[in-house]
Amino acid sequence: MATLKEADLIKIRRHLHQIPELALHETKTHAYLKQIISGFDQTHLTMKEIDSLPTALLVRIEGSQPTRTIGYRADIDALPVTEATGLEYASKHANTMHACGHDMHMTVALGVLSYFTTHQPKDNLIFFFQPAEESENGGKLAYEAGVFEGQWRPDEFYGLHDTPDLPAGAIGCRMGTLFAGTTEVNVDLIGKSGHAAYPQNANDMVVVAAQFINQIQTIISRSIDPIQSGVITFGKLQAGTIRNVIAGNARIEGTIRGLTQTMIETIDERIRDVAAGIARSYNCEVNVELNQGGYLPVENNPKLTANFIHYMQSNEHVNFIETKPAMTGEDFGYLLSKIPGTMFWLGVDDNAQLHSADFTPKEAALEPGIQAITDFLNYRMQQN
Repeated sequence: MATLKEADLIKIRRHLHQIPELALHETKTHAYLKQIISGFDQTHLTMKEIDSLPTALLVRIEGSQPTRTIGYRADIDALPVTEATGLEYASKHANTMHACGHDMHMTVALGVLSYFTTHQPKDNLIFFFQPAEESENGGKLAYEAGVFEGQWRPDEFYGLHDTPDLPAGAIGCRMGTLFAGTTEVNVDLIGKSGHAAYPQNANDMVVVAAQFINQIQTIISRSIDPIQSGVITFGKLQAGTIRNVIAGNARIEGTIRGLTQTMIETIDERIRDVAAGIARSYNCEVNVELNQGGYLPVENNPKLTANFIHYMQSNEHVNFIETKPAMTGEDFGYLLSKIPGTMFWLGVDDNAQLHSADFTPKEAALEPGIQAITDFLNYRMQQN
C-alpha cells in the first residue's frame, strides 16, 4: 500500500470511531491497527506485541543510516461516554465513545507511519500504539514491563493531543509544561456515630469533613506560588445514613492538578500535614490515600522542544500557535520523565470540548497534521 491518502485516512478514522474500547480492553482496535499496518510495505518494518499488555502495539522502521531512534506515541483507548453526535459513523459500542479524539491520534500516526514505509527514514522510528491513557496509565505499564529496551528504546519521544480550541490542522506547543500532572485523593475520616440529640457522646465526621475541606483550600492560596498555580478539587463527599444520626464515618474523593512534579509533591505533603492536624484536633482517624500512577506533568524537554517549535514556526505551510499550559492530565508525562521528548497539540476546531458527548473533531486536520509531523521528522533526521 502506498502512502495513505485523505479518503483512506477518513475511512480509517471513521471505522476506529465506531469501535471505541475502554482502557486495557482495546481488542478490536488492536486487531484493526494490525490489519492496516500489515497492508503497508514490510521491507523495513517490524511489528511487536507485548504479552503483559496485549492490546499495545509497537512498530519499528529501520533507518537507512541511523544515528538515533525516534519514538512516536499514539493512544488508542476511549471513554465511558454515551455518544450524542448523531453521526452516521457514531459509536457502535454502548456507553463508549472516542470523546477525547484518540481515533484522530491513531489515524495521524498511521498516516505518518505509512509515509515512512515507502520513504525509508534515515533514523530508526518506533511507533507506540498505547492502550489505557484515560485510565490505568498504560504508558507507565509499558515502561515498567521493559517494552522500551534494546532496539525498541527511543532516544527521544514525540506525541500529540488534539484540541478543539485551535483551527483544524494547526500545531500548538510551548516550552515547559504542556499538561498538568494529576493525583487522585481519597480521604477516610473515622469517628463515632450516635444519636443526633446527644452529640457529646459521638464524634461527628460531617463536621470534621467540612473542616478538612476548608483547610485544604488554603493550600493553594497560601502554600503554592501564585505564579505557578495548582488545583485541588473534591468532587465527592459521602457521610451518614439518616438525618437524626450523627455520622461516624465520612469519605472524601478528589483530585490534585499541578504543573510540575515538585509542586504536586508539595501539595501531597501539605494534605498529609492537614490530615494529621485534623485527626489530632478532633480526636479521630484520618486516612489519606494519594495515587498518581503514571499521570505526571507533561514537561517538554527544553532542547528538543525549542527545536520542534523553531521548525514549526519557520515552516510556511504550518499554522503554528504558541499555547498556554492546560490543567488536564496525560500519561505521556510519565514517558517524558524517562525519555526526553515533546508533546504538542493538533487543532481540530470544534465547539464541543474534549470528553463531551457531542465532540466532533474536524477531519480536515488529518492531512496537515500528518504533513507537519512527517516534515518535522525528516528535518530532525538531518540534524546531528
